Amino acid sequence: MSSAARLACRSPLLSSVARPSIPQSIRATRAAPALLAAARSPAVRSFNFIPQAPKPSKSGDWRTMAEEDITRYLKQSHDRVFENNRAWAEEKKAKDPEFFAKLAAGQTPEYLWIGCSDSRIPAEQITGLEPGEAFIHRNIANLVCNVDLNVMSVINYAVRHLQVKHIVVCGHYGCGGVKAAMTAKDLGLLNPWLRNIRDVYRLHEDELDAIADEAARYDRLVELNVMEQCRNVIKTAAVQKSFAQNHFPIVHGWVFGFQDGRLKDLNIDFESMLKSIQKIYNLTE
Repeated sequence: MSSAARLACRSPLLSSVARPSIPQSIRATRAAPALLAAARSPAVRSFNFIPQAPKPSKSGDWRTMAEEDITRYLKQSHDRVFENNRAWAEEKKAKDPEFFAKLAAGQTPEYLWIGCSDSRIPAEQITGLEPGEAFIHRNIANLVCNVDLNVMSVINYAVRHLQVKHIVVCGHYGCGGVKAAMTAKDLGLLNPWLRNIRDVYRLHEDELDAIADEAARYDRLVELNVMEQCRNVIKTAAVQKSFAQNHFPIVHGWVFGFQDGRLKDLNIDFESMLKSIQKIYNLTE
């Protein structure tokens, strides 16, 4: 093992790194040559030793870090993704040599997943689904807005072309978007987006105001928001026409809990909700 590698193995920089937010602008500088050499060392890599950049101060202020440490951290966080990708690809190929050939042949997902952009809720991992089994759309607070061409295009494509059998709207307790909507504060660009959640509160104002505990009220608004977004999915022509012709897709409302990692099924009565909606929003003719 080279002297640089031995130095890296003993270095306190090997401690794990939290993932703090990155400032808007960071001047690129040349990283420490010895540490970079150690990172490339076969002896070090064979033991998964990767020299880590130090953490910022407890206040999270990146300005307390040396520029070379910031540069090294950014390189590490970038390189780690490709190392993980390589390992994942090799593992999949070892289990099934035809895995990527089948993946390249096309997708036939059973599920359309409409979830929150929150980084802590990876749809495939928490459901055990494999690549190709779920068509994914995510945005802040898992909203389905009829003027949002992104989500409308996703629903249209998933239903009419991929012929998904299930559409899941999945929210999560502790949702920052829902919490922000409960706050009487000007949030700038977020205002028109969060207004959709405030409208959910307005529609269910009596029920929510009757809940004295703020945390419980917050959780209930998360659930009601999911239910309202399910209604918005059902209002689309693609879903109504497909169900009339094929008896699918079925729309589901779920909520993920961080405390136990479990999904809660809100048990949306899809067919009753569809019949109720079609009194006004019938698009099957």
